[in-house]
Amino acid sequence: MAQKKKKLAADFSFPEHLSAPAKVVFVNQSLGADAYLWDFGDGSTSSEADPTHVYKHSGNYKVKLTALQGKKSKSVEKVVQVKAPERCLVEIETEYGTMLAELFASTPKHRDNFVKLADEGFYDGLLFHRVINGFMIQGGDPQSRNAAPGQMLGVGGPGYQIPAEFVDSLIHLKGAIAAARTNNPKKESSGSQFYIVQGGPVEESQLNQIEMMRGFRYTPEQRESYRKLGGTPHLDREYTVFGRVIEGLEVIDKIAAVETGQADRPKKDVWMKVRVIK
Repeated sequence: MAQKKKKLAADFSFPEHLSAPAKVVFVNQSLGADAYLWDFGDGSTSSEADPTHVYKHSGNYKVKLTALQGKKSKSVEKVVQVKAPERCLVEIETEYGTMLAELFASTPKHRDNFVKLADEGFYDGLLFHRVINGFMIQGGDPQSRNAAPGQMLGVGGPGYQIPAEFVDSLIHLKGAIAAARTNNPKKESSGSQFYIVQGGPVEESQLNQIEMMRGFRYTPEQRESYRKLGGTPHLDREYTVFGRVIEGLEVIDKIAAVETGQADRPKKDVWMKVRVIK
């Protein structure tokens, strides 16, 4: 005697109190189904039983789950609410992967300027035009958009500089985002060019020497961070650190490893796209 199939029903659950970017694990609570179709409300779909989906921005997303049993189907819709992040977060997308970065409230001039340019699409299609393995990757020169091979880059900008914002707690650890600048007595930053620290191992003796030269002291926590992560401490108090990569540190290593030519420009263009997470 054939076993009677369970009555078909569609249902699911998900966590509450989500903030962007939100990685949501959906728990399928459907009955009697042998296939599923999910619509996440942002143009993405899935046929997995218990999918995980990332909402990059805040909003109310109407999620629809359709449970299938042969020719039968049952559907249920629920609204996933994703709030804006409390921190200022940006995504820096490249062909080598995407970095998620936090911009610091303690450097408001640099943070607000970067957000303004990103919202305007200023960085989209620009290059990481200067790459030094074991040191940093630099981009943000508007002249790098559609730049010819071999073209010298690194002097372009939006036509203004930003006053330095040195903060004792912000140092050049691996993943730090800092503003590039020309040599100027006030150490004012470029209006658009920035670099992301890769760096290398840091010894206690190096930190001791920098303290003597610059007249400041690292905290025990900062020394431990440099030992664990590495960085470029010789740049501390010389260039404004205004953010950090919190996901995707491996992307820095991949970009830093590309083959470069004259003026440390990658032989194969490394483009970027920047989005503010709201």
